[in-house]
Amino acid sequence: MTDRKLSTVSKILGYQILLIIITAAIFAVAWGWQNALFSALGGAAAFIPNLYFSIRIFRSAGQPAQKIVKSFYAGESGKLLLTAALFMMIFQLPNIQIIPLLAGYVIALSVFWFALLMR
Repeated sequence: MTDRKLSTVSKILGYQILLIIITAAIFAVAWGWQNALFSALGGAAAFIPNLYFSIRIFRSAGQPAQKIVKSFYAGESGKLLLTAALFMMIFQLPNIQIIPLLAGYVIALSVFWFALLMR
């Protein structure tokens, strides 16, 4: 992978962290720390699997095409399983606040919608 691609992935992950922090801060100020915590957990449920996928793909750099494709599919499968596992753990917490949780998750994922605009 080139430095530019690494830079783009790093930017996306960095923007995800930034948006998770901003969203949690807004929830903390407006609706209290418990809502901020669930917002941050929702963001983490999006960020952690994306980080895993990124690491998995970068490890396959320079490999033959067939290995890269296998790594991609394995990384995506792992990402989906990790997301499900994180949500299962989050849903075990008492007094779960679903709106902040989903808001944090969707806002962290929204970075991909705007990734094409980043140059």
